[in-house]
Amino acid sequence: MVEPQLHRVTLPNGLRVVLAPDSAAGQASGQAPVVGVSVHYDVGFRSEPEGRTGFAHLFEHLMFQGSESLEKLAHFRHVQGSGGTFNGSTHQDYTDYYQVLPSAALERALFLEADRMRAPKITEENLRNQVDVVKEEIRLNVLNRPYGGFPWILLPPVLYSTFANAHNGYGDFTDLEQATVDDCAAFFDTYYAPGNAVLTVAGDIDVERTVDLVHKHFGDVPAREVAPRPSFGEPFPAGELRGKHADPHAPLPAVALGYRLPDPVGELDAYLADVVLAAVLSDGDASRLQQRLLHQDSLVVDVHAGCGLMGAPLDARDPDTFTITAIHTPEVGLDRVVGAIDEELEKLATDGPTADELARVTARWAASLHREHDRVISRTLDLGSAELLHGRAELISELPRRIGEVSAEDVAAAAKGLRSDARAVLELEPAGDENGGAA
Repeated sequence: MVEPQLHRVTLPNGLRVVLAPDSAAGQASGQAPVVGVSVHYDVGFRSEPEGRTGFAHLFEHLMFQGSESLEKLAHFRHVQGSGGTFNGSTHQDYTDYYQVLPSAALERALFLEADRMRAPKITEENLRNQVDVVKEEIRLNVLNRPYGGFPWILLPPVLYSTFANAHNGYGDFTDLEQATVDDCAAFFDTYYAPGNAVLTVAGDIDVERTVDLVHKHFGDVPAREVAPRPSFGEPFPAGELRGKHADPHAPLPAVALGYRLPDPVGELDAYLADVVLAAVLSDGDASRLQQRLLHQDSLVVDVHAGCGLMGAPLDARDPDTFTITAIHTPEVGLDRVVGAIDEELEKLATDGPTADELARVTARWAASLHREHDRVISRTLDLGSAELLHGRAELISELPRRIGEVSAEDVAAAAKGLRSDARAVLELEPAGDENGGAA
């Protein structure tokens, strides 16, 4: 794909706007021209106050419950009635809202996002209803599912020590039930100011007309003071940290290893070396851990390595986490699995990957990035998150090249950084229903 020329505008109320015109959007697949619209707010799990776990995710739900000019469910009807799709998601450091529609419906999408940025409809009825919806989502995705919350909910309290980094971002039922409308109003006032957001519009757009529409719909959203974002940094572990979790639904035991990563913003090249390392370890049947643990020694039934607690690299600021997870049979035991992983890491730390391994994984990553960014929704969301987290939406078009420049020596250094004396080891044990489940 041809990378779009980015255009930036900052409104007087502080809203940052990134425009990425692409007149071919949607047409390559024979579809009508489309446009993607997203808003990224600089608030996620890590910004939640103590006693309000899950609040960022709960608030994401509330943002779909009506706004200043629209009743409940109207947002859904307007987007779907235009032939579009929409959603939102909550991450460690940001919350995003997005829709993809035919380009003729661009103004409708901008109106919808501006209207709820101006004044979402936060009522006691909406709050209580969405608390119940979130609780049911937690039951479905965590409490009643094998390996629910493994490792993204269960590993952080072992690896990290501060509330911001260690707590359950999905939320504790008691905390969710105690949330009030006043809590919601304070959260909105603090984090949902236009100066704390990035609006991204990508696809089949005319830049001048889009800028006019952005001013028309967002220009009168009142500016509010944005407090400086605190650092969530904390020291690296001074030793190996261990934890256990009993899972009433898991058929087999599992282990998760967690390591601290280089700062994704301030040490990007070192971070990308860990991204390549994760691919060398577990991307495909030819990867190191698949070959050793699954095919050669038959120690595990599943193994995966990756950067980022939420399953994707470059999805958070510092601190971020490198994870290795494995599901194994009871007779194998945790120590044999961890020992084999450590041996493979030591080999890579000493010798690095082979030229063929490196070429294979970097080519696969580059192809995957290009393929993803051919989709308007992926390109829109990645531009917005890169602008918010890194201050440079252009980063997404640079990543294939930068991944390709990672050397064998860089990967060896990354493997050397995954030290057994500075990590978390989470042991997940199968348990009967009488032993309880995830909290």
